[in-house]
Amino acid sequence: MKHTKHFLVVPMMALALALTACGDDQTRDMSTDLELNVARFDWMRYEGEDPVYKNVPKNEGQYFNPILTGFYPDPSITRAGDKFYIVTSTFTYFPGLPIFESTDLVNWTQIGNAIDRPGMLDFGGQNKNGLAISRGVFAPVIKEHAGIYYIANTCVDCRGNFILTAKNPAGPWSDPVWLPEIGGIDPSLFFDEDGKVYLMNNDAPPEAEPLYSGHRAIWMREIDPLTFQSISEPVVLINGGVRREEKPIWIEGPSIYKKGDWYYLSAAEGGTAEEHSQVVLRSKSVLGPYAAYEHNPIMTQRDMPRDRANPVTSIGHAAFVTDNSGQWWASLLGVRPYEGDFYNTGRETFLLPVTWKDGWPIILESGVEMPYVLDKPDLPPSMPSRMPMSGNFTIQEDFNADALDLYWLKIRSARTDWYRLNAGALELQARTDGLGDFGHPSFIGRRQQHTYASASTRLAFNPQKRGDEAGLSAFQNDNFYYALGITRNDAGERIVHVRKRAGRDDPAKGQLLATGPLKTDGHIVLKITAKGGAYDFSYKEEGRDWVMLYEDADGKTLSTRTAGGFVGTIFGMYVVTDQQ
Repeated sequence: MKHTKHFLVVPMMALALALTACGDDQTRDMSTDLELNVARFDWMRYEGEDPVYKNVPKNEGQYFNPILTGFYPDPSITRAGDKFYIVTSTFTYFPGLPIFESTDLVNWTQIGNAIDRPGMLDFGGQNKNGLAISRGVFAPVIKEHAGIYYIANTCVDCRGNFILTAKNPAGPWSDPVWLPEIGGIDPSLFFDEDGKVYLMNNDAPPEAEPLYSGHRAIWMREIDPLTFQSISEPVVLINGGVRREEKPIWIEGPSIYKKGDWYYLSAAEGGTAEEHSQVVLRSKSVLGPYAAYEHNPIMTQRDMPRDRANPVTSIGHAAFVTDNSGQWWASLLGVRPYEGDFYNTGRETFLLPVTWKDGWPIILESGVEMPYVLDKPDLPPSMPSRMPMSGNFTIQEDFNADALDLYWLKIRSARTDWYRLNAGALELQARTDGLGDFGHPSFIGRRQQHTYASASTRLAFNPQKRGDEAGLSAFQNDNFYYALGITRNDAGERIVHVRKRAGRDDPAKGQLLATGPLKTDGHIVLKITAKGGAYDFSYKEEGRDWVMLYEDADGKTLSTRTAGGFVGTIFGMYVVTDQQ
């Protein structure tokens, strides 16, 4: 198993962001009230050890899939010179749209977040009325053209489609340029050789009413290359799917690529669950008509045996890129269930080579199992990442830097300054927004990247009363989470307990599962251990043995299958108070 000590190095822009809430938003100086209801986290340790990576052999010339483990869905990829860039969805987590860089396509370093200023997008959360976790920013598409980087994206339930631009993929990225004329989701850009720019998107079909549930269409129009506004009438590239008589659902995630004299339209089909697939069509004209490949889909796992070992399912939403030698590759999403269709790590980013057969791109032949190990591209190796992104690893964040690293997430885009890094610790100020309140809780977390994983943290917290609580959470969304925290009981005694929320019918604070006494007022180490479909919750006081507070909790509570949505579990540090 690979062990890595994490030393933070972040851009000055990220440092400035950590010290202030950007833009015109009001901030609060924490220095005057840090001693009251402040939780101090000295470190957070994450360990991931999935058996598949220990049992599947890999040599130096090979790489592990997924290349971005954990909740990194809807990957879009582009190349600029000898460097590659990937962006993925983050929905209503903030900062959003992480940008990764690589020179070898298999080892990736996060270099920025395209949505890194609270004023860029509004996910709500004021007065506890925020967007659901799986709304917000869906399926970004990144392109580089003539030295400028573009991201086309949708903010679901928050103004619709928009485009961002940057001269450097690490940022800063522009404020959104909104596209009010373009409805639906999944906007994508294509820069043609004649200088024209086109935008594709998923939207309602041209019929007055959809012919069946999930009936959608892919549209395209020419846009102004400077303002991004429409300058032509939209045309339908594909209506329904490649075999409309079979009533295909959710044609989406379109992209166009040029190879020789042909324009290739690639799109996802079948929805994002186990029927997910990738299909391709082609035309001699960018505006079509597009003819579908006879042997579509060009990638799926829906025809594979359900009882196969270590399955990867739901693959789709592929994006193509070529390397410097002309070899084609595809980034795509997939999931790694521990049982049936249950997985807690969310949709992850995989990489596969693309082969060409009779003028058509093939990502994975029908009946071929999604591989965990493949030969590396013949490309210059990437610089080592600050944080490993694939295989098994252990990493500890000691909070010794001046700013949080780029991978840390908050729930929605808080506009108040409720945390700071101070003397080798992360300090969180208690506020009234809790984990189940659809607001801006004092919560900072990282992705669960392995089916078998643990997160632990050393915490100092002196709750003033019952209702004050700080700890560690396994968070799927506002309605589905576990929390292991320190608080006080009715007698005023400092205790540790486990809470579970398993749906909107549960109280926002969840149901109490277990309580344990604390014998000292000192630091406590909290630990959550994931074991596939079960989670353990334990704690340790200084100078004392570990105590198992609750064992084998139902991990399916945190699965996408149970909780819905499109995200994965986040291990997060939190603090909350019920005092106004």
